[in-house]
Amino acid sequence: MTEIPKPDFSPHPLVRNAHIQSILASSALRKSSLLSRASGMVAASEELILHAGVEEGEEIRLQGFLSRPAQRAGRPGPLADHLVVMLHGWEGSANSNYMLDAGDLLWRQGYTVCRLNFRDHGDTHHLNPGIFHSCRLDEVVRAIGSLVDQVKPRHLFLAGFSLGGNFSLRVALRAPAAGLNIRHLVAVSPVISPHNGLRAIETAPWFYSYYFMRKWRRSLRRKAELFPQHQRVSSMLKADMRELTALLVENYTEFPDLDAYLDGYSVAGSRLQDLQVPATIITARDDPVIPLEDFHRLMLPASTRTVLTHHGGHCGFIESLDFGSWIPGFIADTLARHADAEPLAGDPAIVN
Repeated sequence: MTEIPKPDFSPHPLVRNAHIQSILASSALRKSSLLSRASGMVAASEELILHAGVEEGEEIRLQGFLSRPAQRAGRPGPLADHLVVMLHGWEGSANSNYMLDAGDLLWRQGYTVCRLNFRDHGDTHHLNPGIFHSCRLDEVVRAIGSLVDQVKPRHLFLAGFSLGGNFSLRVALRAPAAGLNIRHLVAVSPVISPHNGLRAIETAPWFYSYYFMRKWRRSLRRKAELFPQHQRVSSMLKADMRELTALLVENYTEFPDLDAYLDGYSVAGSRLQDLQVPATIITARDDPVIPLEDFHRLMLPASTRTVLTHHGGHCGFIESLDFGSWIPGFIADTLARHADAEPLAGDPAIVN
């Protein structure tokens, strides 16, 4: 593992605590300012319904929001043919704070940006009868392939957060066989070992489990309302996270048990050893829900670097008292090193 132990991230002392970092990352305190700042990107977004394969005779459809950069001096900028596909975390969406924050900076720098929703995330529960689970990798690979066929970018990049970081790494593993030529990927606070991640949430302060379970139960209720075949899900919702996951695995997947399912989307140990796509993995040493030990145990190719910050919580990296995040600038700087052109002049490389 190539480790860079001291990147340039030094949060204000009042927001340095790992739990404050993690809470602020998705807090409504940041949402209004981010929606205002990213209004140009959002207004420029085109909704896409992407073909992602077939399931039980029905087409699988995933939703994405494609933002092409504005033309300057009557022509596209030098990065307009560089497509960045962004993947959110579990029970996040294309409009999660970190997606808007990083997506807006990349869009203003001239990249074409697509914020992809996983199945049953955002307002997409109606698109597919089957229930989301974290091993639905094939449809994400196919959706990205459909997007590439439409956009025809010169270069393709991935940026994923939490579970989306895990997905981005697994998409990259599949990329050569799927015909996806990914230039570089950035995985932020990715889930490495789902077994250890589940245990970490169970032993973390109560509000982490409450946050995820509240959103997950709401999502499952919505699915049951739309599809009568899922009505029995409603009777499962009083279970805790581990029990509910096991029940859904038993009733709605082909995995024999919870352990097999969790193992199905693990990237721990040597699973990334054959990764052919150059990658940057960044996480905080104080992440409350992704154990640091999982990163130390990774066996990675030379083209993958791992960046460990001392602070940052889970997908936080909040730098200042105005709740600005350092991570969009880190992503932008990383992708710029692998792009064919410099970002447009006048656009900041770091968001404070």
